Amino acid sequence: MMQTFDKDYLAGRVVLVTGATQGIGRETALAAARHGATVVLLARSVKGLEKVYDEIVAAGLPEPLAIPLDLLKASDDEFNTLAFQIKQAVGRLDGIVHCASHFYALSPLVDQRIDEWMNQYRINTVAPFALTRACLPLLKQAADASVVFVGETHGQRPGPFWGAFGASKAGLGYLVKVAANEWDVWPQLRANLLVPGPVNSPQRTRTHPGEAKSERGELAALMPHMLYWLGQASAGRSGEIIELDLRPS
Repeated sequence: MMQTFDKDYLAGRVVLVTGATQGIGRETALAAARHGATVVLLARSVKGLEKVYDEIVAAGLPEPLAIPLDLLKASDDEFNTLAFQIKQAVGRLDGIVHCASHFYALSPLVDQRIDEWMNQYRINTVAPFALTRACLPLLKQAADASVVFVGETHGQRPGPFWGAFGASKAGLGYLVKVAANEWDVWPQLRANLLVPGPVNSPQRTRTHPGEAKSERGELAALMPHMLYWLGQASAGRSGEIIELDLRPS
């Protein structure tokens, strides 16, 4: 049984959440705010960001920071500018949750094109690396900092038709291991990969259109795990790949 956390569990912390307008990203942003964090909302859609921003403010939670950014097109300079914006606006950064992902469609390798591979790698693998790199100076200054990469089951266990998406998600496991090894000189800083398994999210609906909602785990059931790996409870644990199965038994 995953533990529960006090509502001030993340109080005083600043947490950046990518893909914050829907699915796991939105739920993570709300959960972090409910537990006291100032959340930096990052997504491409300005309207989507405004909606989540308003929801957090209306609930009387710490006022978030909303920054629109297209991860498919962002350059090193834009990621560096983002880190500078965060420093100027809130002065610190204690965690990142990489929820943003890009999925085309399930198809055999023979039908997949170069642009499908490039775009999925760009958002699913390269952007998490580039964003983390740009924010590393801020993370290193935190007393306790956690970077959580959100993986996908087929990135761990390859299957037919998952080609580019599965391969791009598999890259996160490698990235986490390298980061954890390089960061062992900063014991307050950690990186881990959380693989949620089948959960009720827009992406799961696209990849498994015939699957009933009752066959998937609820996003609410994922949040205690997300909070654990994001906050102080997971201090000292780095370079781990955590695979969950939250489906009803």
